Amino acid sequence: MQVDDAPARPALRLRGGERLRVRVPPLPPSDLAAQDLPLRLVYQDDDLLVLDKAPGMVVHPARGHPDGTLVNALLHALPGLGAQGLGERPGIVHRIDKGTSGLLVVARHDLALRRLQEAFAVHDIEREYLAVVHGTPRFLEGRIESTLGRHPRDRLRFASVKEGGRRAVTHWRRLCAAPGLALLCCRLETGRTHQIRVHLSEAGHPVVGDDLYRGRCHLPGPLRGAWEERLDHQLLHAARLGFVHPTTGAPLSFQAPPPADFLAFCADAGLQVP
Repeated sequence: MQVDDAPARPALRLRGGERLRVRVPPLPPSDLAAQDLPLRLVYQDDDLLVLDKAPGMVVHPARGHPDGTLVNALLHALPGLGAQGLGERPGIVHRIDKGTSGLLVVARHDLALRRLQEAFAVHDIEREYLAVVHGTPRFLEGRIESTLGRHPRDRLRFASVKEGGRRAVTHWRRLCAAPGLALLCCRLETGRTHQIRVHLSEAGHPVVGDDLYRGRCHLPGPLRGAWEERLDHQLLHAARLGFVHPTTGAPLSFQAPPPADFLAFCADAGLQVP
């Protein structure tokens, strides 16, 4: 860095009015591979994409998932994305869990990424999920607030903790019920890792198919034989996503129906999906 065209000394204190010149080094080349994987595109323009992620797809490479992710698919569909300076998670504004399906927004350049991340940070985003849960909540709607952090005995799980966590708020309402099951709409006020899954499980109504948080819950007898082994992911779907466009300022809102197995389970259970 230079200050008024002279090399800056480490102990230099700025007085105000100086002219700074900073050289930003180029990002190291990424070793992320572009892979031809299916993508469900809901919307696109020069600034962003909105995708409907299939259950079972990981959003970005991580331990245990070096490839085959949404990021690998994006690099194939948008060859210039990796050259935009967006780092090891190019375009990723937010994540949803591997087993969760539904809507995600992806930025196509740095400015869009920064502005969308800022909107998520201040919770200026509309996010609604559909969840099939064990049991029937006593009330028609409710609000769950806690402080979420790593589970004290299981590092793969999250839990409501007294210290060291982050504030998490979930609003829910019951859409319909069947024997032993219910369909809920959950609106996120905050967006913490596993938030809906933890909140509903701790409320006594874990998401169907969620092996990490459902505990000893089992499907009602008529559904057990047909679905107990068939379900390989939680029945949680990001159905609605709304936000302000990062460059035009226009309000955007998107909806996506649940995947086929979600709908088939609800039909067999007698749950009517709106």
